[in-house]
Amino acid sequence: MIAAPRCWHCGEPLPADPPRALVAGVAHPVCCQGCRAVAEWIDELGLADYYRLRRASALRAPDRVDTASTARAVERPELARHFVRTLGDGRSEALVLVEGLRCAACCWLIERTLGRLPGVAEVGMNAQARRARILYDGTVVSLAGIVEAFARIGYRALPLDRAALDDARGRETRDAQKRLAVAGFGAMQAMMYASALWFGAFDGVDVATRDLFRWLTLLAATPVVLYSAAPFFAGARRLLAARRLGMDVPVALAVALIYASSVVEVAAGGPDVWFESVSMFVFFLCVGRYLEMRARHRAGELSDALARLTPAFADRLEADGSLRRVAALELLAGDRVVVADGGAVPADGDLESAQCRVDEALLCGESVPLTRRRGESLYAGSVVVGAPATLRVTRVGADTVVAGIVALTARAMSSRPRLAREGERAAAAFVARVLVLAAAAAIGWAIVDIDRAFAATVAVLVVACPCAFALAAPAAVTRALAVLTGRGVLVVRPDALEDLASVTHLLFDKTGTLTEPSIAQERTVALRHVDRDGALALAAALARGSRHPLARAFAAAAPAALPAVAARESVAGCGVAGAIGGRRYRLGRAGYALGRNDGPADLDDAIVLADDEGAIAAFHVDERIRPGARAAVDALGREGIRVGIASGDAKAKVSSVAASLGIADWAARESPADKLAWVESLRAAGARVAVVADGVNDAPMLAGADVAVAVGSAADAAQAASDIVVTGELGALADARALAREMLSILRQNRRWALGYNLAAVPLAALGFVPPWLAAIGMSASSLFVVLNALRIGRSARTSAGREREPVALDPRLDPAAQA
Repeated sequence: MIAAPRCWHCGEPLPADPPRALVAGVAHPVCCQGCRAVAEWIDELGLADYYRLRRASALRAPDRVDTASTARAVERPELARHFVRTLGDGRSEALVLVEGLRCAACCWLIERTLGRLPGVAEVGMNAQARRARILYDGTVVSLAGIVEAFARIGYRALPLDRAALDDARGRETRDAQKRLAVAGFGAMQAMMYASALWFGAFDGVDVATRDLFRWLTLLAATPVVLYSAAPFFAGARRLLAARRLGMDVPVALAVALIYASSVVEVAAGGPDVWFESVSMFVFFLCVGRYLEMRARHRAGELSDALARLTPAFADRLEADGSLRRVAALELLAGDRVVVADGGAVPADGDLESAQCRVDEALLCGESVPLTRRRGESLYAGSVVVGAPATLRVTRVGADTVVAGIVALTARAMSSRPRLAREGERAAAAFVARVLVLAAAAAIGWAIVDIDRAFAATVAVLVVACPCAFALAAPAAVTRALAVLTGRGVLVVRPDALEDLASVTHLLFDKTGTLTEPSIAQERTVALRHVDRDGALALAAALARGSRHPLARAFAAAAPAALPAVAARESVAGCGVAGAIGGRRYRLGRAGYALGRNDGPADLDDAIVLADDEGAIAAFHVDERIRPGARAAVDALGREGIRVGIASGDAKAKVSSVAASLGIADWAARESPADKLAWVESLRAAGARVAVVADGVNDAPMLAGADVAVAVGSAADAAQAASDIVVTGELGALADARALAREMLSILRQNRRWALGYNLAAVPLAALGFVPPWLAAIGMSASSLFVVLNALRIGRSARTSAGREREPVALDPRLDPAAQA
């Protein structure tokens, strides 16, 4: 039967008189004017190679009315704020679900198309999760314009909601499980029939019975080859279309050769068939791919679970004192919310109750509930324990800490680690050598013994498949990222792990990184017409909205009612300013607050509140060393790392903290430029420098470091410039370095194993000592060894202080398997 003609773009049936799309000078029939417009637009962009690289037809072009409706919807503030995150440098970051994403060619097309839009700085694609991360300048291009650009090339960009989080992974898992089940059942049946043939060879089975079992073996092996092995054929076709070599090429070639030759042998009544070998080969390959997929999924499950934990509804406290149940996406900054005992916090906010206990295990890995006091921050997704709590919302949607973690993880997942890229290049070169060696084996055996040429050639293709070599880096990096995420360390740039292992110097910011500040109420001095509480209220109002630790300290010390602030502005490293009741106020260092280059000597270590008439109040700050800071510094020192402090604070305070922590290298009253200059001087001397900081004024220093580490409460600019974010205690940083070194060690083990296995097995296969079925087992066993060895990363679970700790059990709320 002749197949019905299909649309060249989307594969849908063609109408009687189809329109034609002119692409690369050739007219192709398409099903509708929408597909024609999409195809010709892709050609106009110079991206017609998409049609050569893709492995599946695109979806039908989205309806224009539907696209316009979606574009209008994403511009609505109450929806946009839940998937668009405003960064500190004026740019925005959107995380969207892409409908119609089929393969790597789709990612290639989207990245190049959106990359040509004015104002789009970066596009990161994740084909498995069907997500796109877009970094753009909202003053140049609108989100609606980006959505319409997706539609013009045949895709729909949708806000990423909770229902979409598990959709792509669920489909991929189900598909892999079905292929594995078919391969396992088929391999078992093929081996059973093959055993009858083997035993029959000794018992002198008659020809008719032998042929029956051969046809039954063919029947069992065919679904395995045509269905279970289909991804390997598709991968090989895609690689060859892109003029590249990868491990799918020898796999597909070996499977096709074994199956095709066995079919010919069955039809011709020849002596040898290898259906059981090809079935076992595909089964072991599917097992390896399934384990790899599970490890990859596990690495991203925690961040998705974080997003799921944010509740759908919230109890908003109205002006008359009543509670109103509203959708969490309706909350705005300034709303007051009551969270019941055992309830999840719907948005980031400041606690208004006297105190409460919260479970923040999802954010920092701390399994013990923490006590928060009035003015301190509560984070979306954390759970209130013991008694209800009232908070005032400060951040919603994409601006919450949880959303920031998801965005940082998405950034990491949309980039390829340097180790993985190097492994892929090495595997491609190895495949070329394997193909040459297989051809040489075929020619050699054709001269020596033509009957053994085919088996030897297939054995070389199978046994030398570089699966283990190609899996070495992705398996190790993926496992390391998953372990660190569970310990409260988010790796934004995967290459940072490799760089962290070689760090020689580490510079800490002080306030908010090594110390936690608090306002000393008894040392708060009112200098003019306001009392102490009034001065604290003005200072807290100015600082509200900032993530700087001092802003949180003012919020904790100030009364609950704060005045409104207009025209707020922040000067990195100096302070904040704003208008309250028509009067302009400044809060910060004495020189900044008073409008001078230098402040009075007696206010050198104070935070000053001033207006145009002069100083109003001086606030003195008490600091305590952050939990785990001393243990982290000691552990890093034992590793041979030179630790220093670069701070903008007064000399007396910096020297005191340095002495408490045993740090010899420190600098006080450092401007952002001074801090950056210190980093650059160390790097110029050959040092590998890591920087740990949390403030906006630290962004230049973070950007100049080899490895930039931000603490979880860091300002947006600091997180944007960071490679790693530590959401828990600083001790996790020492854990991260130890784990990075362990990852590199196991990666080297895996590569040595893969290389040694191939050096030992390939000559034996070429000499004819390894039959195809044994080659399949050996190749699959080597890949399985690499994956299982990578799973050893992080098993020791040592803390930065060098003592053993029990692995923290995953909260059932974070475990998708427990929710199923």
